[in-house]
Amino acid sequence: MQAVEATPRSSATGVTWNLQDLYLDDSAIERDLRSALERAQAFEQEYRGRLHQGITPLQLAEAVSELESISEQMDKPLIYAHLLHASDTQNPRHGALLQATQERHTQIRQHLLFFELEWMDLPDEKAQRLMSAPEVTRYRHYLERARLFRPHKLSEPEEKILDIKANTSTRAFQRLFSELVSGLTVQIGRGKQAQKLTLDQALTKLHEPDRPVRKNAAKAITQTLQSHARVLTYIFNTLVLDHKINDELRKFPSPMHARHLANEIEPATVDALMTACENAYDIVQDYYRLKKRLLGLRTLYDYDRYAPIFAELPRCEWPEGQRIVLEAYRDFSPITAQIVQEFFDKGWIDAEVRLGKVGGAFSASTVPSAHPYILLNYTDKLRDVMTLAHELGHGIHQYLSRRVGHLQADTPLTMAETASTFGEILTFRKLLHSSSDPKVKLALLCSKIEDAFATIFRQIVLTRFEQKLHEARRTQGELPPERIGALWLEANQQMFGSSVTLTEDYRWWWLYISHFIHVPFYCYAYAFGELLVLALYQKYLREGEAFVPTYLNLLAAGGSDSPQKLLAPLGVDTSDPNFWNTGFEVLRTMVREAEQLHS
Repeated sequence: MQAVEATPRSSATGVTWNLQDLYLDDSAIERDLRSALERAQAFEQEYRGRLHQGITPLQLAEAVSELESISEQMDKPLIYAHLLHASDTQNPRHGALLQATQERHTQIRQHLLFFELEWMDLPDEKAQRLMSAPEVTRYRHYLERARLFRPHKLSEPEEKILDIKANTSTRAFQRLFSELVSGLTVQIGRGKQAQKLTLDQALTKLHEPDRPVRKNAAKAITQTLQSHARVLTYIFNTLVLDHKINDELRKFPSPMHARHLANEIEPATVDALMTACENAYDIVQDYYRLKKRLLGLRTLYDYDRYAPIFAELPRCEWPEGQRIVLEAYRDFSPITAQIVQEFFDKGWIDAEVRLGKVGGAFSASTVPSAHPYILLNYTDKLRDVMTLAHELGHGIHQYLSRRVGHLQADTPLTMAETASTFGEILTFRKLLHSSSDPKVKLALLCSKIEDAFATIFRQIVLTRFEQKLHEARRTQGELPPERIGALWLEANQQMFGSSVTLTEDYRWWWLYISHFIHVPFYCYAYAFGELLVLALYQKYLREGEAFVPTYLNLLAAGGSDSPQKLLAPLGVDTSDPNFWNTGFEVLRTMVREAEQLHS
């Protein structure tokens, strides 16, 4: 059997990030943690009780400014440790550093928790008077957001206990999941031709033109997941129970309520979004019936969904992928292209595929005094170019929003996918328009349709599955993997209808999805973001260059205001039920265009 390659064949081999912009050595980490602790202790001594005793707007602004500075200093080591761990989860030193920085971070937070709790304790009238003062303008939205959780806060001793215990409960199980899944290997084939691949490498086999390769890869992935199902299922059950306990302690009325508050979105808006998506499942089913004809198959199975329409599509090596994405952003705005160039030139990207590195892709905003870093696993496929464009969109957003400071730079999840998805569309359109071959155009169009489905409809399926999982765990106790698998198949079958046949193996494929573990109920934000961007892109096509400055201002604002207020200058009202139809019409048009190219 061939072992897992230390350096898999990819033109991105050697493309790794340089984290020295965060830290040169461990001694600097220790200095920051020690300094942050001393400052946090001094902050507590200076400000404990001050909000109740009486504080001026200027004093409040000074206090939040110092809190922000301490928060950045204590977050930076933890972020660095997370990036190191993501780059190689199998290195014991990285795991030890992550655990140590988490523990020190918690120790520092113990001296800062009081401030947010005392702020939430203030009567509404007094708090509003302070937030309305011009001296507090910079931090107004941070203070507003903190008070959203006022009905759900606990006493300070209780909050401290929960924060300390998280290192041996929630965070511990999240780390266990990451290390376990990133270390999974999948054996494909038998005898001398057998290959042992990472899970990410095995998943790429589902995009191969050879159907037996796809089928065998799916079977092998299932076997790997099944062999680890006992531990992974226990992690799922434990974290869902942990979520339930937290909801009960904080008196959240539903499992999704905390996420809605963090996203600054009304539950009714999310319900309307999800219902609208489910009512549009016919788009998904029409497309997969078309794809079945395009592939010449009598039955389209789950492992056929990502099959390429044409086998001879060219690979795209790393230098070419860089060029395409850079030009797509340059065509939109020289400002965005300049930022993208920095990512390429300064070692802010880790694109190499290797064992132990976490799967998938992300962009980490880090801290305003530094810059974002991007991780992806580049395998020379055209879809990897879209992933690169997506993560660079995040990077541009995070780069521009640094100006609003550490406490407000990050957006709610509902806005977090705006720039990334917009960047994908820019790159897709460039690829599409630069090709004169109808076959390539059809293949690109189908790939984009499938990406949009994955970002919109599949995320609604994941959210419905999560809802059912949490409900079943609360009412039925610890769930066996077979029961969770049944919930998974039920949610997926609703989307596909009769257009895709789901195999029995597919019932195990919830086991490796990290969003359920790290950020419960994250997934509906993807659908929100994709439909939002489809509407924004239509606006860009109508307005041209006049759209660009307003859009860049939106990105630079980060999370310094509510999504509704940030989107208002762009003429967007997400509370309007008809708003989502713009995105669905774009998707219907794309499916019709694919049908025309086929005929």
